Amino acid sequence: MSQGVRTRPEGSGQPLSEAYDTALLDLDGVVYAGGSAIAHAVDSLAVARSGGMRLAYVTNNALRTPDTVAGHLTELGIPTGADDVITSAQAVARLISEQVPAGARVLVIGGEGLRVALRERGLVPVESADDDPAAVVQGYGGPDLPWGRFAEASYAVRRGVPWFASNTDLTIPSGRGIAPGNGAAVEVVRIATGAEPKVAGKPLPPMHRETIIRTGAKHPLVVGDRLDTDIEGAFNGGVDSLLVLTGVTDGAQLLAAPPHHRPTYVDADLRGLLTGQPEVTGAGDGDGAGFRCGGWTATAGADRLELAGDGEALDGLRALCAAAWTAAGEGSCALDGGKALARLGL
Repeated sequence: MSQGVRTRPEGSGQPLSEAYDTALLDLDGVVYAGGSAIAHAVDSLAVARSGGMRLAYVTNNALRTPDTVAGHLTELGIPTGADDVITSAQAVARLISEQVPAGARVLVIGGEGLRVALRERGLVPVESADDDPAAVVQGYGGPDLPWGRFAEASYAVRRGVPWFASNTDLTIPSGRGIAPGNGAAVEVVRIATGAEPKVAGKPLPPMHRETIIRTGAKHPLVVGDRLDTDIEGAFNGGVDSLLVLTGVTDGAQLLAAPPHHRPTYVDADLRGLLTGQPEVTGAGDGDGAGFRCGGWTATAGADRLELAGDGEALDGLRALCAAAWTAAGEGSCALDGGKALARLGL
C-alpha cells in the first residue's frame, strides 16, 4: 500500500533485497554521515548487490557531480559507477531542457554538479544576469558560495527569467553539524523577488522520474532517513519505502507522521534490506484491540499510547506506529507516546 492512509508498517516474507529489483538509496544519514560510512552499510549493500539487487544512489545535493559521488562511495568500500548516482542537478537540468530551446544559456547559482548536468542536456551555463539567460537555476553551492550570486539570480528573476531550483531542503548535514541547505538560499532569492521557483528534487515528481529513467527500475524500493523528502517522495511516486533510523528521523517523528510521511517498512539500519520484515497484526478482534509485533502489543487510549510486553525495541516501535497511525487517521498523531518510547529506549 503506497498510497492512501497507511495504518501500519507492512511485512515481507522475503528479504527486501529479493522482493525489489532496485534500491533507490539516499546518501546522507543512510549510507554515510560526515563523510564516513554508517555502521553496517558497506557490508549490507555488498550482500544486497551480490544477490542481484541493483543499487542506485539518489541525492538532493546538487553540488557534487555523479563522478565525485561515485568516487567517494568507492573509497568507502562501496564500488559505484557514475551511472549509479542520480542527483537533483540532473533532474532540474532535464526539467529546464524541456522548457527552453536547445543550446539555451542558463544562469547557474551553485556548483559544478549543476554545470555538468546542464551541459549533459545541451545547455550552456553562464555566470551573469547580463549574459541573456533563458533560465536561472539554483542549487547547493557549498559554504563558500559568494553572497553576490544571490543578487545575480535576483536581477535575472526580477526581469522575468524563469527560475528553477534543484531542491528546497532547508538544511544539510555536515561533519560539524547541521548547516543551511539550498532551501535556505532559495528563500533569499524569494524574499528579494517575490517569485516562486519550479523545483525538481525530492519529494517532487521530477526527481522520481529522473531516477526511474536512469535506472530502468521496475519494482523499486526507496530507502531513506527523512520523512519529508525520501518517504514523501516514495509516496508521490507510488512506490514502497524503507525508513532507516540512522539519520534525522526519530521515534517521536515517526509516530506523528501524517499519511504521506508513513514508510512501508521501518528498520534500524541497512541490514533491514537483507531480512524479511515482521508483520504488524491486530491483537484482537479488531484494530481497536491494539496491534502486535513480536513480543509487544500497542494500543491507542483516549489520550496516550500504551505499550505492553517485552521484545526487540524495533518491534515495539512498529506496533506503536500502527496504534498511532490508526488513531491519527488522515492527520498526525497527537497522543502522548513519550512514556512508551522511553520504555523502548527511543
